[in-house]
Amino acid sequence: MNTSTLRIAIVRLSALGDLVNTAVVLQIIRKHYPDATIDWFVEEAFAPILKDHPLINEVIAVPIKRIKKTKSFTLLKESIHTLKNRPPYDQIIDAQGLLKSAMVTYFLKGNVHGFDRYSAREGIAARFYNTTSAIAYEMGVVTRNVLVITEALNIPYDENDILSKSDVFEKGPRPVSLPREGKAIACVIGASWPSKCYPKEHFAAVCSNLPYPCYLIWGSVMEYNDAQWIAEHTDNAITAPKMSLKELVTFIAHCDLTIGNDTGPTHMAWAMNRPSITLFGPTNERMIFPTSVNIGIKSPSRVDIMKINRNDFSIRDIHPDTVIQKAKELLS
Repeated sequence: MNTSTLRIAIVRLSALGDLVNTAVVLQIIRKHYPDATIDWFVEEAFAPILKDHPLINEVIAVPIKRIKKTKSFTLLKESIHTLKNRPPYDQIIDAQGLLKSAMVTYFLKGNVHGFDRYSAREGIAARFYNTTSAIAYEMGVVTRNVLVITEALNIPYDENDILSKSDVFEKGPRPVSLPREGKAIACVIGASWPSKCYPKEHFAAVCSNLPYPCYLIWGSVMEYNDAQWIAEHTDNAITAPKMSLKELVTFIAHCDLTIGNDTGPTHMAWAMNRPSITLFGPTNERMIFPTSVNIGIKSPSRVDIMKINRNDFSIRDIHPDTVIQKAKELLS
């Protein structure tokens, strides 16, 4: 096969944190296939973070959530037509392992690779693949995401490719909302489930005891209200402005430390090679790729990753002093 004409489709639709933890593979693919065409199929809400990425040829937004919400048969037909009329690919890779991502691959032309039925999040997805990888679900998510793609492309896995990564996304100039001089800390206070959220009272205690201003990252009205509460209860916390996904990447890339829940914006710090502390309650450290400056703090609860307990609110048991101590170590 002429690698200069190799056409690759990556299907990773959502969510933000998973996209962030998968995009590192672009650097690895380009190392081995510098001239290949790489297209990425993504849920339209998250397409902006990948748009204009220098290592991606085309980002194709798939409106799955909008189809579900509107129940529009016309939009469904248009979306299927768009997928069916894509040019053929040499390799299509489902890096998500869900029925919805497998269905996207079904309408594309080319060999489809994904997780086998024992390691896909939804085993039924494996029925849509021509070839599969057996990758333990218990493995760290970054490693899993990289392995399923590198195995599909016959690229040898080397952990050093992850450890030595360049910034996964491009960052813009320092935001005007950050101080021109001195260090700054980003605090990601929200998450997709209430049980993944560190209490606002704990965040206030953490911010009050850190030596640099803490900028509270929010993404919904409820999170904004919590940010305002934290800011009102400590002189060291500032509610960050509303930001687009790309603005958020740049903001976190210019902060000296990010402290946050197990959610996309916290994972951005790792992607941009910035120090981070991820707080875990119902999930655990398999969600990050730990380094000397990217660490996790887990609550005392036991996690069954095959059956996550969304009613596990043990993140409340992580004492603010533990977070403060680790933050000061990373800031020094």
